[in-house]
Amino acid sequence: MASIQNQIVLITGASSGIGAACAHFFAEAGARLILVARRLERLEELAAALKTQFGTETLLLQLDVGDRPRVESTLSALPKDWAAVDILVNNAGLSRGLDKLHEGQVQDWEEMIDTNVKGLLYVTRAILPGMVQRDRGHVINIGSIAGHQPYPGGNVYCATKAAVKSLTECLKLDLLGTAVRITSIDPGMVETEFSEVRFHGDGDRARKVYQGLTPLTAEDIADVVLYCATRPAHVNINDVILMPVAQASTTMAHRRP
Repeated sequence: MASIQNQIVLITGASSGIGAACAHFFAEAGARLILVARRLERLEELAAALKTQFGTETLLLQLDVGDRPRVESTLSALPKDWAAVDILVNNAGLSRGLDKLHEGQVQDWEEMIDTNVKGLLYVTRAILPGMVQRDRGHVINIGSIAGHQPYPGGNVYCATKAAVKSLTECLKLDLLGTAVRITSIDPGMVETEFSEVRFHGDGDRARKVYQGLTPLTAEDIADVVLYCATRPAHVNINDVILMPVAQASTTMAHRRP
């Protein structure tokens, strides 16, 4: 296990769920953290908890990754002692609705595309040149099994995660000849705020997604992210697909009565 003590880790979507769990795991491993999210209050609570528990040094950025001018201006102006990002975790992402395409809401599509695809591109474009120049670094994209297998009503969300899969594979080609690593972590059912966001705050509908089975947790994903980030420098884990034992595909899961 390679040490990441004092390395700088930038995590998008860090205010909750997988992003917040990644922050805890990297903090415990001794990293310095740049935490990015739209909800500054949540970031401040997280940073305070990490400081108390691990003594973690953090830099907080209130930022919508889909806002290209803000992403470019904010990340190009990182303080000098925070600018050399070692690990980028592109976690910010969301899903909206389960409508058929011909009944879908254009605003929902735009939110998913802006965050899941454009946001990942904007942040990566801002951070990756420094990694290439320094000839070290690691980009970890949080994808989904939805990028491998479609499911009813998933149309645009599945398309955005297929884009993440393809972009990760292309980055591996682009980075050939450098020591920069690229990984995609593609989970199945994870119980976070994801379904509540998908159903626009309908908590009852969100809970039904996970009824009768034991889903993955945010901590399960963060554990895999940290594992990939701490392999020896010559090892690149290209892609990890992980699902609950009770799930076999995007459409097949065994639920207890």
